[in-house]
Amino acid sequence: METVSCSILYTLGFSNNTPSPTINNNLSLPPKTNLCSIPPFSSTFPRNFYSHGKNLQFNGFTAFSSSSNTQNQNPSQELAVLLEVDGVLMDAYRVGNRQAFNLAFQKLGLDCANWTEPVYLDLVRRSAGNEEKMLVLYFNRIGWPTSLPTSEKESFVKSALREKKNALEELMLKSLPLRPGVEDFIDDACNKGIPVVVLTSYSKSGDKIARSIVEKLGDERLSKINVVGNEEVEQSLYGQLVFGKGVSSSLDEQLAKEARKAASAEKQRIAKEVASMLKVSVNIDTTSSESLEKIVGALRAGAEIAEVPVYNCVLIAGSKSGLAAAEQIGMPRVVLRSSFTSRAEFPTANAIMDGFGGADLTISKLCQKRWS
Repeated sequence: METVSCSILYTLGFSNNTPSPTINNNLSLPPKTNLCSIPPFSSTFPRNFYSHGKNLQFNGFTAFSSSSNTQNQNPSQELAVLLEVDGVLMDAYRVGNRQAFNLAFQKLGLDCANWTEPVYLDLVRRSAGNEEKMLVLYFNRIGWPTSLPTSEKESFVKSALREKKNALEELMLKSLPLRPGVEDFIDDACNKGIPVVVLTSYSKSGDKIARSIVEKLGDERLSKINVVGNEEVEQSLYGQLVFGKGVSSSLDEQLAKEARKAASAEKQRIAKEVASMLKVSVNIDTTSSESLEKIVGALRAGAEIAEVPVYNCVLIAGSKSGLAAAEQIGMPRVVLRSSFTSRAEFPTANAIMDGFGGADLTISKLCQKRWS
């Protein structure tokens, strides 16, 4: 498959009419020395361009502006970088995840079960990455263990996923490396005074494993960045307002949440009635809205900790869920392709890159990029 070093999906023109955020002069905040100043990002983007290249021009705008255009910017406008873990800090989907499943099969005594890379990628594609579905699809194809009663298939799947999670944690701690160039990317941001926030709270591998990956950055680098996990989200102002038990969210927020839950429950009820008549088994995922809410909470907490407005933060995403949450709150987003997403389409991304450094994603390019 042909690879492209730097793919820019959309040209996003510079707007001089974007209003500057109002600053409360009564607030006392520590001074910042962010050497990369940018105009505010808007939450709306044209979606009628698709092209590849290192320096593209559409309708008179360049995909990456020259540094001379930065001279007239308001220095109060700042940039923060938010990094996901899965597919961004570490590309664990193909090697680590697959190896972890095979180690889990060995632990359970399933010598006949072994996922080669083509088998694994086929299961990922057919299940949309749902690991329970991957196991069900696989054993429906090759046959379930002969000693396993039909009534225990669900508990068997859960047991396999537990073993897989333990194996993946061990692999990530010991042998899997960070993505090439990510350390230099973070160092460059820190040297320019740009806040860097790593988001572990909604990692598919779980907060604990995600933090173990972040620790590979080293103590010195960790002292210069922020990590936002479950605890940090809960302690943030947004987390307390929306998720906190002590501080309730607004009435509209509560009503909206209850309405979403009621709609999901009704969908599940109707699906079960239809399935009963057809004598089939069905399960509708009712957690998507809650999962998106959790990711939004992490993004807002990251912006809060960085002390930069949401529209001036850029999410470096490896997941579609993170991309969707960032779009929902108007946060600019750059997708970093991984082995898991090499063929996926991201129509709502502001840019798509194949890696860090060189012709791919750099801090300089983020500083020079214009979205409006």
